[in-house]
Amino acid sequence: MEPASITYLVFGIVLITAIIIDLGFASRRSTIVSMRRALAETGSWVLLALLFGGFLWYETGHQSALEYLSAYLMEWSLSIDNIFVFILIFSFLAVKENYYARVLLVGILLAVLLRIAFISVGVALVARFHWVLYIFGLILLYTGASMFFGGQGQQDFSKNRVYRWLNRFLPLTSEEAGGRFTVTRNGRRYYTTLFVVVVLLATTDVLFAVDSIPAVFGITQNRLVIYTSNVFAVLGLRSLFFLLKGAINRFIYLRQGIAAILLFIGLKMLAELLHWQISIFVSLLVILVCIGFSILFSLLRNKKAS
Repeated sequence: MEPASITYLVFGIVLITAIIIDLGFASRRSTIVSMRRALAETGSWVLLALLFGGFLWYETGHQSALEYLSAYLMEWSLSIDNIFVFILIFSFLAVKENYYARVLLVGILLAVLLRIAFISVGVALVARFHWVLYIFGLILLYTGASMFFGGQGQQDFSKNRVYRWLNRFLPLTSEEAGGRFTVTRNGRRYYTTLFVVVVLLATTDVLFAVDSIPAVFGITQNRLVIYTSNVFAVLGLRSLFFLLKGAINRFIYLRQGIAAILLFIGLKMLAELLHWQISIFVSLLVILVCIGFSILFSLLRNKKAS
């Protein structure tokens, strides 16, 4: 069996096992996830991702492993930005906290499937039209500049296109119906608030994928690395949400750090037009510095303000 086939097989086994244990058994019942549990689950996902990176190093060499680590860290940092919006969605629809885990479970699994579809399209485009990478670079420059200077901003989900479409074409009810996604009243099926939340979570991640998928192509065009780094980062979102939901607003410079990463990767992609190659070591260092300093400056700012 080819090394790539073995790696995909191991990834599939690890992924299915982790989903059954962490996202399946741990989220079957409506329950409030404690900070301790969230920390343990987040640490487990990160450790699992790093262990897979070690296996990738052993199986395919250091270049693929470093590309994987860079891509995972970048996708992981970008996924933190998703949490800002997830919090707004739960607040807008007034979802009870004991239902958070269940809707995040379904929403994130849908997001993984949609990510895989988007990545497959991106891989096919890049393989056939290499110049698409330069378009990706311009997208990242625009997004990074907008994020860096635009601040957090607030979204009005009453004007969200997906939300308005659901209201227009589906019979909705404000009931949570004991955690169910549909409920029957007078012989007619209605879709509950939790169903709306799941759809908004999945489609929101698709919008973020418009930035994150071009960004990962700026690090590598290795399909294995692209798929695995994205999937591990997205699957860790649920536990990361519970870990950060109470303190996400304390990291006031985190968006600027994420924006700096997007700007760097966009410039890296466009630099290829001039035949300038930026090594994966430099890319990894820049990602670590941007994340680290944005968190450090946020903590220092909070300490000074308190």
